[in-house]
This record gives sequence, C-alpha cells and structure tokens, in this order.
Amino acid sequence: MKLLSVNLGRAKAVPYTDNPEGVTGIDKQPVDGPVRVSAPGPKGVGGSGLAGDAVCKLEHHGGDDQAIYAMAREDLDAWERELDRPLAHGAFGENLTTEGIDVSGARIGERWRVGPAVVLEVTCGRIPCRTFQGHMGEEQWVKRFTRRGAPGAYLRVIEPGEIRAGDPVEIVHRPEHDVTVALQFRAVTTERTLLPRLLAAGEALHPELLRQAREYAERHGG
Repeated sequence: MKLLSVNLGRAKAVPYTDNPEGVTGIDKQPVDGPVRVSAPGPKGVGGSGLAGDAVCKLEHHGGDDQAIYAMAREDLDAWERELDRPLAHGAFGENLTTEGIDVSGARIGERWRVGPAVVLEVTCGRIPCRTFQGHMGEEQWVKRFTRRGAPGAYLRVIEPGEIRAGDPVEIVHRPEHDVTVALQFRAVTTERTLLPRLLAAGEALHPELLRQAREYAERHGG
C-alpha cells in the first residue's frame, strides 16, 4: 500500500462552479517533493490539510473533518475503462491518489500512517456536486458517480508532518464496527434507511453526518 501522488490545486476561475466567487480548487495536479500536512481548523474557517492546496468554498469544503480527500488508483482505472479516456492522478480532485488500499471500503475511524510521521483518520465519503460534474465534463456525472458507490474518503489529520509521492501507507487502526465509507455514502444518498447504522461509528464520523443519523434514528427508530 502506498501513495502514488500528492495533488494540490490552485484557485481557478471556471464557468461551471456554484461558488459565488466563480473559482474552484478542484483541478488538482501532482507535485514533487514533500508537502506539509496539518489540521486546517474548523469547517467554514479552515481549508485544506495540505500546504499550498486551495479550498474555495469553505462552507461546504475543507476544515478539520474534510482536511484531505483520497481516491484509489484502482477506482480511477475502473472509470478510465468506463469513460474510455485517461484519468491522471488527481483527476477527481483528490489530494491523495493511493495504490493497494480499498479506500471506499475503509471503515469510518480507520487510521492510516502515511510516510514516517503523518496519521490520518477516515471520516466520510465524498458527495458529488455540480462543480465536480463540470470539471469532469460528463453528462449525468453526479448520478453515475453516485450509482457506482465508490466515492473515495475524506480524512482528518491526527498527527501532522510531511508526505510525498511514494510514501508507504499502513493501516494502524481498524475499528470493530462495520460502517464503511461505501455504506455511509449509500446511507446519505440512495438508502436513507441505513442512516441509523452509521451511529456505530460514533464520534469518528463526520459530525454533520453523525447529527443527521441521530436525527433520523430519533424520528424513525433504528
């Protein structure tokens, strides 16, 4: 298991974003050399957990619980075959492109050591949006991405440090529950009756989703 690339984005003006300022940082490109990793601060204030990476709509992106976005190279390869086009590392706007890790099959609260120092924790999956669809330039992309159910994972920073392409990735903690990123994604997109199952992940789950699951369970039981 290893890190194939670390991908950073700069604020870029595009016609397809719903950001009122008209810019997005979704166009991530692989970089050489070490990149500093640290907790960016609360959502709405903090941006990316990677130094030099732009997050342009802070009310929906970035912050401590969505500090870094990871996508498996294996999932990009599957999309390459379906779309019949090449997809470079960072093509989905991910910060980390991994190899050998079932990112969407990771459990909420699972912790990865990346390189010698950095420890990251899985919090939730990525929900596709209009900006993502515009970036990809594919019709009905949001529906297609949702149907595939392999969204990649957002991560919070537990131990800061530096990472670079080629660093090994080791799973250093795997919770006892069975709440995976893929299950959480289905619960908040297409199968809302699964929401009570997310409660097993506890405080490791992104706080907005934990609140959503609790509210659903209170109203509907489970």
